[in-house]
Amino acid sequence: MSALAAAATPEDTAFVRFWNEVLAPKFIRFKHILVDGLSQHSEAVFPALPVRAGDHVLDVGCGFGDTALKLAERVGPNGSVVGIDCCDAFLDFARAAVRARKITNVSFVRGDAEIALPINQFDFVFARFGTMFFANPVAGLRNMRRALKPGGRMVHIVWRQRADNPWLSMAKDVVLRFLPPPGADAQTCGPGPFSMADEATVRKMMEVAGYEAIEFRRVDAPVLVGRDVNDAIAFQLAIGPAGEVFREAGAEAEHKRPEIEAALAEAIEKQKIAADGIVMDSSSWVIGAINPAR
Repeated sequence: MSALAAAATPEDTAFVRFWNEVLAPKFIRFKHILVDGLSQHSEAVFPALPVRAGDHVLDVGCGFGDTALKLAERVGPNGSVVGIDCCDAFLDFARAAVRARKITNVSFVRGDAEIALPINQFDFVFARFGTMFFANPVAGLRNMRRALKPGGRMVHIVWRQRADNPWLSMAKDVVLRFLPPPGADAQTCGPGPFSMADEATVRKMMEVAGYEAIEFRRVDAPVLVGRDVNDAIAFQLAIGPAGEVFREAGAEAEHKRPEIEAALAEAIEKQKIAADGIVMDSSSWVIGAINPAR
């Protein structure tokens, strides 16, 4: 049994079950947005990643595997990439992509980074838009650091403030005109996409988790939110902050769906139209750090 397989949690938490049973089907439906829609944002980030040929890399929260495949190109045949995610369905897509491309330096493992990761095995650890959902962010970040060799580097990408990400925040504001906010007992995807937006808070988390040389770099880039207005509405009501409000409202949400969709259509029609669909502004932090060499 590999170290990663041994590190996998023996029994899923309620959080992991929720991702597998409720959220994964929604993410699969909108894979064209969650992968292809972020392509411009990813292209603004990947060229500057501190990844070298021959590196051994861990991709935490690898999702559909697109970031792991990009990293595999960077490390080359003498390097390797391991992608870890808690969702079986995401990993099925990732493994299928590896088989289709006949790539030999990438593998995927099911696991929960907040519970356990292997120790002292990787030159570089990466996470794109995953660490914001850690229920215990210091524990997850500490496990990522421990997975690094001494002196190894990590980079994680998180969304900045709501005001800088209207592609996520605007639809929630619209939906809340019709529905109540989720209650304290609501099932959620975790702390949420803006939980690591504040630089000072995240810097402290990372210091407590044991990192040094912590750096923040702002990246602004457009994201695709739908092929057309109807696609964008469906996406917003299924995933993210607006989707959470809509899902938790249950029958009331379905009763008010026509007027909610009309209000969202009015807001979305004001956005930029590109060749491949509707585009909105987004902004992230690219956060880098080092595992101390001691």
